Amino acid sequence: MTQLTRSQVAQMVDHTLLKPEATHEDVRELVADGERLGVFSVCVSPSMLPLSTTVAVAVVCGFPSGKHTSAVKAAEAAESVRLGAAEVDMVIDVGAAVAGDFEAVERDIAAVREATRGALLKVIIESAALTDEQIVGTCQAAEAAGGDFVKTSSGFHPSGGASAHAVRLMRETVGDRLGVKASGGIRTAEAAREMIEAGASRLGLSGTEAVLDGFPA
Repeated sequence: MTQLTRSQVAQMVDHTLLKPEATHEDVRELVADGERLGVFSVCVSPSMLPLSTTVAVAVVCGFPSGKHTSAVKAAEAAESVRLGAAEVDMVIDVGAAVAGDFEAVERDIAAVREATRGALLKVIIESAALTDEQIVGTCQAAEAAGGDFVKTSSGFHPSGGASAHAVRLMRETVGDRLGVKASGGIRTAEAAREMIEAGASRLGLSGTEAVLDGFPA
């Protein structure tokens, strides 16, 4: 794989702050840092919208449990898009995936897709909580429902965050038709490189600068 530069990796990053105790001042600092670092987007909670920034704005939906009704998720996502979000990262009903009810997973995603026409939709599957078979079924449901990306993790699930194995399996399932976002626990350049080599086209990072410092200028 060709050696990626710092700026190339930065353009794959969703610079993220989703802590419940985050303040509007914290988010202003996130935005300033994101612009300085040259990231692709900043990813925040819906209550932090609207934002004034030169980078893309991503927002989470049904976060972090995914156990909201589809109607609530759709309304939340629609409001976020109205307030300027260009991308929506939604959490599926992980229990439906564990139960093998991929039709329910697809319906859930489709409801949010319908509410977010014109925005990019990333589908958080909580890969660490799923078997390989469940990961494949969920990725197929996300594609069938019109998702643009599948994403490993919320970063809040006790089962863990991203793994290279999950990223590789997700990429094999969606091919080049969808993006794959690795997020959760990626704190070093080595970890980021491993995810990219496994097939990630986007990275969700909170410690972005430390990761980017490990890549050549």
